[in-house]
Amino acid sequence: MEYRRLGTSGLKVPALSFGAGTFGGRGPLFGAWGTTDGREARRLVDICLDAGITMFDTADVYSAGASEEVLGEAIKGRRDRVIVSTKAGLPMGDGPGDAGSSRSRLITACEDALRRLGTDYIDLFQLHAFDAGTPIEEVLSALDDLVRAGKVRYLGISNFSGWQAAKSLAIAEKYGHTRYVAHQVYYSLIGRDYEWDLMPLGLDQGLGALVWSPLGWGRLTGKVRRGRPLPDTSRLHHTADYGPPVEDDHLYRVVDALDEVAQETGRNIPQIAINWLLRRPTVSSVIIGARNEEQLRQNLGAVGWTLTPGQIAKLDAASGRTAPYPYFPYQRQEGFARLNPPVVAPPPAG
Repeated sequence: MEYRRLGTSGLKVPALSFGAGTFGGRGPLFGAWGTTDGREARRLVDICLDAGITMFDTADVYSAGASEEVLGEAIKGRRDRVIVSTKAGLPMGDGPGDAGSSRSRLITACEDALRRLGTDYIDLFQLHAFDAGTPIEEVLSALDDLVRAGKVRYLGISNFSGWQAAKSLAIAEKYGHTRYVAHQVYYSLIGRDYEWDLMPLGLDQGLGALVWSPLGWGRLTGKVRRGRPLPDTSRLHHTADYGPPVEDDHLYRVVDALDEVAQETGRNIPQIAINWLLRRPTVSSVIIGARNEEQLRQNLGAVGWTLTPGQIAKLDAASGRTAPYPYFPYQRQEGFARLNPPVVAPPPAG
């Protein structure tokens, strides 16, 4: 397994990390993702560790806390071998203090996560969404206190817009608070919006991308095909409305290109889609999920090999979309292109 720095921090993370959204299985959304119990989770963690996957990502909102509980059981006795990443901020109840990033909410969320995970520190604590109702100064001060208390070691964000992340980083610098080092984002061959604003921001500010849903909300499994009905077993029957949308024509165009590369490489579609992401700038780790051992072992086949430049170009051409204003049309005009060259930096390594 390749290990990379998380942004410009000193934390080394595996190129693939494991998403524990399938652990617990409570509620309509997360029940459709998976219903992995403690015994199954421990087996999946065993396989991950054997393969060099040491980072495990969860959130308080996953199965109403059950994901953190099951993960905590699965890593018991080997806490020193793993990197635990969790998130907070989305609603955990209907009460006025059950959502957001207020000082009170963050302290409570952190304490609850520590209890459910069965640990006394969290390696990476991330805000699950931007809270427009709480002053950023309050958010950063509370998070900084958690770091100074030793309960959290690194900070990150998830699903922020560019201006929200940039403003937060500027305020952290102004007051000397702990900076964010990671941004957990949606990024896939059928969802490349991350590249227009957030990727340049990540390069400029040293934010490492932790990629969620690298298979486009289950659409790049190889089972969703042009002219065929959605398989009965697909979770998209229950979860399509929750995830990022994609036009059918665009999806099938990308799948066709993936099929061509699959024939050339002997790899399957999910492995190719994940491998493409691992070559992208700012990507520190791609979060893979699995409902069972077979899915996990297949996803592990995404590393240890490299797409050729020609194959990358084929996937780029099939998946590329015209950027919105202000990134287009100026990106194609010589004067603007000289001032804002395309992002071509290699992914972080080390």
